[in-house]
Amino acid sequence: MNLSGVPEPNIEYAPKHYLCKRATEALVLDGRVDKPFWAAADWTDDFVDIEGDLKPKPAKQTRVKMLWDDDYFYFAAELIEDQIWATLTERDSVIFYDNDFEIFIDPDGDTHHYYEFEINALNTVWDLLLVKPYRDGGPPVNGWDISGLQTAVHIDGELNKPGAANRKWSIEVAMPWKSLRECAAESRQPVAGEFWRVNFSRVEWQAEVQDGQYRKVVNPDTGKPYPEDNWVWSPMGLINMHYPELWGYVVFADGDEGDSFELPRDERIKWELRKLYYRERNYFASHGEFAKEASLLMMGDEYWSITPVIETTRSLFQISAPSTDGKSIYCIREDGKLWKE
Repeated sequence: MNLSGVPEPNIEYAPKHYLCKRATEALVLDGRVDKPFWAAADWTDDFVDIEGDLKPKPAKQTRVKMLWDDDYFYFAAELIEDQIWATLTERDSVIFYDNDFEIFIDPDGDTHHYYEFEINALNTVWDLLLVKPYRDGGPPVNGWDISGLQTAVHIDGELNKPGAANRKWSIEVAMPWKSLRECAAESRQPVAGEFWRVNFSRVEWQAEVQDGQYRKVVNPDTGKPYPEDNWVWSPMGLINMHYPELWGYVVFADGDEGDSFELPRDERIKWELRKLYYRERNYFASHGEFAKEASLLMMGDEYWSITPVIETTRSLFQISAPSTDGKSIYCIREDGKLWKE
């Protein structure tokens, strides 16, 4: 594999979390999020810039609701917008070339075999499976589809009509567990008390009106559109959604449990191993070999709760550390795969 350097996110480890309640009725999708089906679901925090506090807060509000039942994982998104436009109509187009809304799901939290879903205001979708992140060699499986997927979009205004009284567009998505469990632990759907790693992204392009149509604003210095904004639920600390270790925690609840999620101590251990993975990859990129001593990767005044063991060959490495209770070992290797033994 190509062992190039891996940018280390400029962020403290504090992913968002969400208590996902059980749905109490069947969902009839129409894109509206103001109906009784969603009444019991809380809104997430408003989205922030993908880099977090390094950038200003988004100019337009985005937020999400989630529910679940025995058959589906449900999502509702509300995107405040005065320019509602979309152009792509073919499934599995590169939807983020339009303004879009995106869902990322890593069922077992190992950063490999995860899902990406994108949708625009025309209700055109792109769903794909990532064997592993692009930094680790990918590849994306574009031919994979979420079997039984249901989606709907509601436009509060008028699509592709500059000057219309636009307020927002909203989305409903129902993803069947029978498809999502493909990459889940034990190939099963979650049970109450478990969590999956999830994040959301909104891509927003600068647009202006030309000849009665919305057009992306072009940078005169480059002749290309200005870079898009990326607004997310749980910030990433860099402009890259494909760091699943930084996605939020969605906890599946069954009943009236309070929102009392506390990050398990083992998740902190996994994060510290992840930082060592970044640094071992970067050490190799700089020195042409892996660091054999953890002290070469744990410099500075950072606090570390683990005493890692590093094993290397000329082109491979594995870093391990005990779990909180000492009964298991967590391991991470050169392609980012993290697992428990």
